Amino acid sequence: MPSVSRRAFLALSVAAPGAVAGCSASEPRGALRLAAGPEGGPYETFGRRLADEIHRTHPGLSVQVLSTAASVQNLRLIGEGRAELGLTLADSAADAIAGRAAFPRPVPAAAIARLYLNYLHLVVPAGSPVLTSSQLTGRTVSLGAAESGTSVMAERVLAAAGVSGIAARQLGLPESVAALRAGQLDAFFWSGGVPTSAIARLAEQTPIRLVPLDAQEPVLRRAYGPVYESVSIPAGAYGRAGPTPTVGTPSYLVCAAALDAGTVRAVTEVLFRRRDSLQVPDAPGSRLDERYAVSTGTVPLHPGAAGYYRAVYG
Repeated sequence: MPSVSRRAFLALSVAAPGAVAGCSASEPRGALRLAAGPEGGPYETFGRRLADEIHRTHPGLSVQVLSTAASVQNLRLIGEGRAELGLTLADSAADAIAGRAAFPRPVPAAAIARLYLNYLHLVVPAGSPVLTSSQLTGRTVSLGAAESGTSVMAERVLAAAGVSGIAARQLGLPESVAALRAGQLDAFFWSGGVPTSAIARLAEQTPIRLVPLDAQEPVLRRAYGPVYESVSIPAGAYGRAGPTPTVGTPSYLVCAAALDAGTVRAVTEVLFRRRDSLQVPDAPGSRLDERYAVSTGTVPLHPGAAGYYRAVYG
């Protein structure tokens, strides 16, 4: 885990514009909406477990979990005032803060924590002639659900590889798995933890292969910064004999920048004190670490979260 110097940490804790400074001394109360992900998926499962733990620890706080397409839609909901909390990939969060790409204007959001690393999967049938992403030209490819973080990453990887002329489809993970199994897709993208259970089940039933994506990582870093990392899907995952180099990006828990600092501090404390209860196979909450959590790049930490981390660091 990366360490954070005291000076760097204090810099991270500067309040975002519009945030409420300070911390409520009373027990937090109110109703929150957490924009999560597709029903039954890792974000939604993680979100429901977090919501239960928040309410169990702070009975005055209720959390409604919203089923969504995930990252982009979640950030839009926060920007529109239709959600107070959300789960998102780091690249989409950076876009939202900057007001670029899918976001015509900056979204007033702040980070609570960096959660865990996602690995971009490019899945093809085992007998496919596709050995690199550049060979997807002219093929039918699912980029992930519309307004998902997977679709953002997939489009950027294809652009970095110089791929054009694909028959693009926007399917969620269950639909992508079913379409590949039925021979209706040549490939699909997915960004998630390793192993992702839906892909592991597919590999048990249908021979598949993962296409390396490491050649695109330097291009993405030059264009978008360190939200993208060089990572490998380890040997043994999905029955693979060796590792598959690919591109990774973290997931963040974010919130509305104006959300009460006492409420955010309470949510942050629950996130770490109850981390063992949040473990999801596709979204391993047990890997949460305060030293890792503050590394949220260009997305500023909310003052309530920063107050919790200062207390932990001493």
